[in-house]
Amino acid sequence: MRTIKILIIDDDKDICEYMHLLLSQSGYHVETETSPSRALDLLREEQFHVVVLDIMMPELNGMEVLEEIRKFDSDIAIIIFTGYPSVDTAVTSMKYNVSDYIKKPFDVDEFNQTLENILRDKGLLIDPEEQLLVTIGQNIRAARKDRSLTLKQMSRRTGLSVSLLSQIERAESSASVSSLFKLARALDCSLTEFFGSY
Repeated sequence: MRTIKILIIDDDKDICEYMHLLLSQSGYHVETETSPSRALDLLREEQFHVVVLDIMMPELNGMEVLEEIRKFDSDIAIIIFTGYPSVDTAVTSMKYNVSDYIKKPFDVDEFNQTLENILRDKGLLIDPEEQLLVTIGQNIRAARKDRSLTLKQMSRRTGLSVSLLSQIERAESSASVSSLFKLARALDCSLTEFFGSY
């Protein structure tokens, strides 16, 4: 999995340290910045995947920083952090395509899930097991189509239900070794062909 770079922009050093520890433990590369203007310089110079941005800061507030970021980067994922949520900041956040708007104090598990969802949506996070299931499903479907077999015919050959076969092909269900063996026999191919480059 590629290294995900996250920039925390918050004038509170304690929050920066806490977020750095929290996200580093999850394997992310984290940088923190307490000065909004230095943070903007950093964002122009380096490549980050996610910005966690506090709203209430001296010098420049979070909404001004958000507006500046969007002038030179329309794609970076931005999570707004605020201890003082308001309708105005929520509306502005939507206008500037913010990925999420989180109230402080926040639930760590919820925050991690939110971050993971954002990274998945951006195509930055792929679970290797999930990818393996997709590969197996695609290879089984391709082998079945090459032999002009329907799911019903495969069901008859393998003794597996049409529903299960469909779920395996769509990577919605993990096939057992026994099921994969039956599929390989029914398709007259080796079991390893289903795994592609894994």
